[in-house]
Amino acid sequence: MRSNRAALRAGASMAATLPMIAGALALGIPAAHAADSPARDTLAGTKPAWATAKADKGATADSAQVSARVYLAGRDAAGLAQYAKSVSDPSSAAYGKYLSAEQAQARFGATDAQVAAVRSWLTAAGLKVTGTSRHYVSVSGDVAAAEKAFGTQLHNFAKGGKTYRAPAKSATAPASLDGAVLTVTGLDNAPHKAASKDQLPPPDAVFKNAGPFSSYYGSNTASGLPSAYGKKIPYAVQGYTGKQLRSAYGAGKFTGKGVRVAITDAYASPTIAFDAATYAKAHGDASWKTGQLRQVLPGNYTKTEECGAAGWYGEETLDVEAVHAVAPAANVTYVGAASCFDDDLLDSLSKVVDNHLADIVSNSWGDIEANQTPDLAAAYDQVFQFGAVEGIGFYFSSGDNGDEVANTGTKQVDTPANSAWVTAVGGTSLAVGKNDKYLWETGWGTDKASLSADGKSWTGFPGAFTSGAGGGTSKTVAQPYYQKGVVPKALATAVNAAGNRVVPDIAAIADPNTGFRVGQTQTFPDGTQQYSEYRIGGTSLAAPVIAAVQALAQEAHGGAAIGFANPSIYSKFGTRVYHDVTDNPTGSGLAVARLDFANGFDATGGLLTSVRSLGKDSSLSAVKGYDDVTGVGTPTNGYVESYKKH
Repeated sequence: MRSNRAALRAGASMAATLPMIAGALALGIPAAHAADSPARDTLAGTKPAWATAKADKGATADSAQVSARVYLAGRDAAGLAQYAKSVSDPSSAAYGKYLSAEQAQARFGATDAQVAAVRSWLTAAGLKVTGTSRHYVSVSGDVAAAEKAFGTQLHNFAKGGKTYRAPAKSATAPASLDGAVLTVTGLDNAPHKAASKDQLPPPDAVFKNAGPFSSYYGSNTASGLPSAYGKKIPYAVQGYTGKQLRSAYGAGKFTGKGVRVAITDAYASPTIAFDAATYAKAHGDASWKTGQLRQVLPGNYTKTEECGAAGWYGEETLDVEAVHAVAPAANVTYVGAASCFDDDLLDSLSKVVDNHLADIVSNSWGDIEANQTPDLAAAYDQVFQFGAVEGIGFYFSSGDNGDEVANTGTKQVDTPANSAWVTAVGGTSLAVGKNDKYLWETGWGTDKASLSADGKSWTGFPGAFTSGAGGGTSKTVAQPYYQKGVVPKALATAVNAAGNRVVPDIAAIADPNTGFRVGQTQTFPDGTQQYSEYRIGGTSLAAPVIAAVQALAQEAHGGAAIGFANPSIYSKFGTRVYHDVTDNPTGSGLAVARLDFANGFDATGGLLTSVRSLGKDSSLSAVKGYDDVTGVGTPTNGYVESYKKH
């Protein structure tokens, strides 16, 4: 997820593994501007929480270099948030009355005069303007100029065994700018490192799954392996394909025709067109039509080593193939970021909004909420709000580490899935039976135990937690109105009596042990690059599946955009359009047997045999009603149809 989300393929999922910073996502009102002095306005959230007096190592050298972005608040930030709410709410008179990108910019964007005033302020302080967009002015210069511009000293602070630069107090902007500045990013440099204009590396080393497999859930029983939960268990599926997923989630005759879906990730797979076409042909998906898959890419890529660029190829491949498998007639635009860092990912999201490249945006990346900073929160939420007023909905994977305790030691959710302005997609273990029949789902959470040396038992059964759908209660984002009356009070008030945002909103297949088969060109041991297939999962799968289902729903909606979907999603809660997913749908424990190549490729290094229990998501539980693993549930046969205009 965020700042992360490339591949941990041999293990459980497309997990969050890349170093990027995440922005805290507040309810949607941009950073507050409280009076700091008669002449300056405070840019709230620009001093990070880790920049404490105890950690202060003294002033940063005046000659040190700073690169920053000053994000523009626009001409009516409060009005933008209010219109984004009204246009997305089915009970509002303004519902569905979307603006074009040009209308949104004209009504809510920064004026030429505001941009000119901001540029003048920054250059007068001695900073050099390096770029201007509809959303920000980027600058560079030395620390002395940055301190003059933003009214705060920059100090060095100890953080996690390293030293980083940050403002000693919150940055400010001249009051004469009259609130034109939303926030500034880049004054702290915690995870940011020098960028080089690298070329993209070749595909990662090949990964393959070992058999035996089930072709559908339960088709092949592991009769020669020990029992689990009092019975023989099936082998893991080889990987579901589009036909099985379309049946499970009620696609019917809808194909997503006429609907535009965008996918954002970092970098770009050099073989995506070949891989997607080969995969579709192999699995009976509709062939890609000319122009149906297009890419919008940056001029240069940066931080390829830091971000593990080749790992993102698998992410893009999964997202593209999953969307096409479920919504085979939808047009897909892949928008690649120059790196896995916030500024570049924000640029990709902004490209979608500024050019209205799609109505539905799938995003399989993220980071832990503890890494978010309020300055970036405001910048992300502004993009999501502009999207909402244009009828664009953003779907973010909720995370692959459950409550994050095993991963970070602290119970927390992921971001940007925690934003009140996006649809957070949780994950399930999915059982599709014979003739593509939906059997059941559990919340995705995996315990793993290995086969004993004598082959007669599972060592330490059910074993240790390995991965699971992200979820829980945000510590930073207030409860959005659409969750009230649906999310149980105990969850909403878990960290704040006033109520906070709970993640996720909706869910779909994520468990890599009941996962999706993808096809990708990979690097084989002999150095050749060849197409091969493997099973994958993670909420990085759930997000594009739900985005594709939303494409079907938009087609059912007469082609009219659904936009920011959470108000609609919650308005249908408790009806037959959702599978109410629980961790124990059959009344007894559930597990699958899985074999893996020890070397990730072939049997020459031996085989590893394990049992993977389903429905064991850290401290999170899928229960009747709304829960913090699957949200309101997963789509049934009635979900897509429910968007039909009557």
